[in-house]
Amino acid sequence: MSIGMESFLVLILVGFLPSEVWRWLGILMGRGLDENSEIILWVRGVATALIGAVVARIVLIPPGALAAVPLSVRLAAIGIGFVAFLAIRRSSFAGVLVGEAVLIAGALAFRP
Repeated sequence: MSIGMESFLVLILVGFLPSEVWRWLGILMGRGLDENSEIILWVRGVATALIGAVVARIVLIPPGALAAVPLSVRLAAIGIGFVAFLAIRRSSFAGVLVGEAVLIAGALAFRP
């Protein structure tokens, strides 16, 4: 069964465009705001808390194939990734990259 162009059009119209509109409105409305204003600091705090909650849920209640990786490996990946984040000039990219590498190495080491 082949996927027609209609499927991609539906994906764009229903999945991509509705969220893209809100991104652009956020950019337009946030232009003149001070980065250190209380509202921006609050929004940043809420966004950080939401990301932390999602990561905690994925680690503690893993979906799919991640459930086969031992909890100790998942926790080690988060801890080592955080240390890398701090050590490499607070680089989110470095923290994610190192954490993912630890997770993959651990998954391969404990594979059945």
